[in-house]
Amino acid sequence: MKGLLFAFMAGFFITLQGVANSRISEGIGTWQAATITQFTGFAAALLILLFVKEKRWRGFKEVKPIYLTSGALAAIIISSNMTAIHHVGVTLTVAAVLIAQLSLTFLVDINGWFGVIKQKMRLPQFIGIALMVIGIIILKF
Repeated sequence: MKGLLFAFMAGFFITLQGVANSRISEGIGTWQAATITQFTGFAAALLILLFVKEKRWRGFKEVKPIYLTSGALAAIIISSNMTAIHHVGVTLTVAAVLIAQLSLTFLVDINGWFGVIKQKMRLPQFIGIALMVIGIIILKF
């Protein structure tokens, strides 16, 4: 239950962030808005880290270097999200993002990439993705 609560919170906040960022970028530009978002995200995460006083930094040396670059993906995510919202609106952007996420997670699960346990995808999962794509087509028109 806790996992679902956090998933819903993430969904709500991703949407709010995308809308706010697109408004910020109208006045100052996409990359400037992405920079502000990244900086405020860093500051918020640092404050939370200091507040909870978590001391698990020893494992930092064991993290594969390629995974340490994942924060840079946020710049692409934020700028892509803002640009999409400007062009197709919030609803269609969020729907397309969800389909893209699910499609890639299917590939990750099927192939066992990044050390995850391989999962078998069956017809119902593919039908679900197809229905989402149809939903986007309906939203577009």
